[in-house]
Amino acid sequence: MATGPRYRVAFRRRREGRTDYYVRRKLLRGGETRAIVRRSNKNVTIQFADFDMEGDRIVVSATSKELKALGWEYSCSSIPAAYLTGYLAGKKALKEGIEYAVLDIGMQNPQYGGVLFATVSGMIDAGVEIPCSEDVLPAEERLLGKHIDDAIEAAVNSLKEKMEAE
Repeated sequence: MATGPRYRVAFRRRREGRTDYYVRRKLLRGGETRAIVRRSNKNVTIQFADFDMEGDRIVVSATSKELKALGWEYSCSSIPAAYLTGYLAGKKALKEGIEYAVLDIGMQNPQYGGVLFATVSGMIDAGVEIPCSEDVLPAEERLLGKHIDDAIEAAVNSLKEKMEAE
């Protein structure tokens, strides 16, 4: 390991590969609300956060676990579940007065038409304006789950109707 007066240890989260401070600084300089999307093997989490000197202030949060309480019986990490989680987060954000947000996917690897961008499509359909290219969003058939099973399409539509009624 390097030693000496000119050696500087990187921040802990940078060493762990969890935070890219260059990208974070660029996002925070804009002063806009961030739509933070994180994905695990089983769930998807979306948070709308504002910057505060003591730490980020989470305004709205939604996870794919909440879909189970609404009657979702399928996987919580699939593209349709990510779309519905984004739709739920978007509806919650509109109730809190958030109409515009900037996407923050952190250190995750973006894949066009994947789960991360399915959440963005759900937030856009809910009415939140998020700047992104139409090319990265999944096709409508994938959002409705036609590539998985025909029964999922009916479940997605019924869950969207439940969210709109609330």
